[in-house]
Amino acid sequence: MQLVDNLKWRYATKKYDASKKVSEKDINYIKEAVQLTASSYGLQPFKVLEIKDPALKEALKPLSWNQSQITDASHLFVFCNKIKVTDEDVDGMMQLRAKTNNIPIEKISGYGEFVKEKMKEKSDVEMFHWTAKQAYMALSTALIACAELQIDATPMEGFDAEDYNIKLGLKEKGLNASALLAVGYRYADNIAQNNKKVRKPISSLFELLY
Repeated sequence: MQLVDNLKWRYATKKYDASKKVSEKDINYIKEAVQLTASSYGLQPFKVLEIKDPALKEALKPLSWNQSQITDASHLFVFCNKIKVTDEDVDGMMQLRAKTNNIPIEKISGYGEFVKEKMKEKSDVEMFHWTAKQAYMALSTALIACAELQIDATPMEGFDAEDYNIKLGLKEKGLNASALLAVGYRYADNIAQNNKKVRKPISSLFELLY
């Protein structure tokens, strides 16, 4: 039941204490949780950028609706989706799978070809939205990991993705900025932390079909 208690504790922090920093041990734990997140076909078609440089965070703030979380949070993560999944991406994952499980690549080559065909079935728009969903799954895992550690985190869509893409040179890397995650510690006098969490009741979120 600890997970539910931690999720009740967390909230989208609006004001961070800039003097408090998250330890590298805890950051590495969050990174490992993201690494282990569920991903369709195991492809992980996303990359997470860790922004620590204060000057870069200041430069990104105007591109993020001037929200203070960008500069005041201990860490800023940019979750990026791959614009396109290539045959090389699939081959790389198959090779990693074979190496990790110590099996001949030939044993899973058929599955690799199947995944390649499924990727080719997607239009450019479908591919873009599919990889973005994968990035969001990783974002959700990061939020849960932060809650477990009692570290504050704010998922953010309030930013200009195209400006981020240009500033960080993402398009040249085949990436697109999907979402941001500010991580740190809440400011002590932030009144919002005492508000009760408002969520729809389970009875309206779930429907039992017979």
